[in-house]
Amino acid sequence: MKYRFLMICFIMFLISACSEPLPEDKLSYVGEWQSKEMGLIILQDGTVAYKRLKGGGSTSVNGPIKEFNGNDFKVGILFLTTTFKVSEPPHEINGLWQMVVDGVRLTKVRD
Repeated sequence: MKYRFLMICFIMFLISACSEPLPEDKLSYVGEWQSKEMGLIILQDGTVAYKRLKGGGSTSVNGPIKEFNGNDFKVGILFLTTTFKVSEPPHEINGLWQMVVDGVRLTKVRD
């Protein structure tokens, strides 16, 4: 049990050490974004926590943003990466911030 805790601490240290702050023009991505089937947290320091329910299963990704390519962003460490396709970048609609990631409309619930 102690070994497992130390390994988790070490991995979290590696993840946080690999992240870089978001570029100034991408700060609108920062916050907690939600839909019924997806949750996405993007921190200003460049770390991401993602979970999606689909087809009776779930997928989760945690790690630093490696790069932005247009509106899309790549999350991961070394060769283990996931690209998030952003078809609508963060924008305000009727007082609510929204964006579309991987075909899912997300609403910002917290900065």
